[in-house]
Amino acid sequence: MPSTAKRDYYEVLGVQRGASDADFKAAFRKLAMQHHPDRNPGDKDCEHRFKEVNEAYDVLKDADKRAAYDRFGHAAFEQGGAGGGPGGFGGGGANPFGGAFEDIFEEMFGRFGGGGRGGRGGATGRGADLRTQVEISLEEAFAGTKSNIRIPSSVSCEACKGTGAEGASSSGAQTCPGCNGQGKVRAQQGFFLIERTCPTCGGSGRVIKNPCKVCQGAGRVQRERTLNVTIPPGVEDGTRIRLAGEGEAGLRGAPAGDLYVDIAVKPHAIFQREGANIFIRVPLRMTQAALGGHVEVPSIDGGRARVTIPAGSQTGDQFRLRGKGFSVLRSAARGDMYVQVSVETPQNLTPKQRELLEQFESEAAKGGRSSPENEGFFAKVKEFWDGLGR
Repeated sequence: MPSTAKRDYYEVLGVQRGASDADFKAAFRKLAMQHHPDRNPGDKDCEHRFKEVNEAYDVLKDADKRAAYDRFGHAAFEQGGAGGGPGGFGGGGANPFGGAFEDIFEEMFGRFGGGGRGGRGGATGRGADLRTQVEISLEEAFAGTKSNIRIPSSVSCEACKGTGAEGASSSGAQTCPGCNGQGKVRAQQGFFLIERTCPTCGGSGRVIKNPCKVCQGAGRVQRERTLNVTIPPGVEDGTRIRLAGEGEAGLRGAPAGDLYVDIAVKPHAIFQREGANIFIRVPLRMTQAALGGHVEVPSIDGGRARVTIPAGSQTGDQFRLRGKGFSVLRSAARGDMYVQVSVETPQNLTPKQRELLEQFESEAAKGGRSSPENEGFFAKVKEFWDGLGR
């Protein structure tokens, strides 16, 4: 069995006198995890060591207690001496691993209920966040727009002004007897101190003595609201806009949640967007592509742009118009517009058109092929047929 004689607290934690608070905390964290009884079931030495480490840290983490210990040693905390004594571990022995361990427990394992120890509001009843979607055209995404949306949600009760108490007065609310207004309750489970939202008040720290008849004490009711959402120029498909405080109302005057609006941009008939750039595919007659010229194409801002087509253009050729693309979100800059050429083969020829094309083909055959690439292609064809002995 371990000796009952107390060791020097600095020796217990393995730190030097004059060490910083961070050094004390780091040493305690390491030793507490190492000797925790749940990690060493049935090991009485580890249980004793764990209590010893907890007691040492409970004194050395506090500047006043540490000063008393440095001056009087263990005698400072015996029989009601200076500092009040660590022997009770923060509560008359009800929690053998309270005090220092509670502090480090929250850091190592997280805080239950979303809040720290003490103080009302660990669970405030904040309203839920809401999410909706707005569908807009590509032109609206370019220029920006406003959209009215209808949101069914909880809103603050007008009858009680959100207090939940009859008569629109907070006098109907009283401190919750289950948690003494903390909004949280604790329970000891083995070596762990578990913290949960108070089931009596739902975490608000208050209970309503005379609840409002309209909202039954909740401080909120269901309504459908209409909101006007401003959509800035340059938004992309999937952009999410946050409207702070426009979500569901909180319980009994607690803060409201937020509303998130997801933007869906409808596909366009002729434009395709890639980031800030716009692409449009323009069909050209065979003669236009061969002779060159000018074509007018629509632009995303509602105007028209003039594009020069060089002679001999082929399907897939692409021409850039600088600054004719999409607006950049929250910026005066604009992307570019790319005009992609697609050469069309004529169909359903009139007799006159066929005659002209036949004359063109005859002249092309006499005058040679139209390009070095074609020359190479026909040379390979001739070589293939010659190889077959034809």
